[in-house]
Amino acid sequence: MSNKTRSIIKLVAIIVVVLCVLMKMSIIIIPVLVPHMFWMVVIAFGLLFIAGK
Repeated sequence: MSNKTRSIIKLVAIIVVVLCVLMKMSIIIIPVLVPHMFWMVVIAFGLLFIAGK
């Protein structure tokens, strides 16, 4: 896996977690994603785990 791919995966994971935090703080509300916030964070952690060296 190239460094560019790792960087993109890490960026996606960070964006997902920031989105979940903003939804938890009621700054952004996306009704479809609210029930899945926990699993979104778990998937983001998995992406960071995969992208790590």
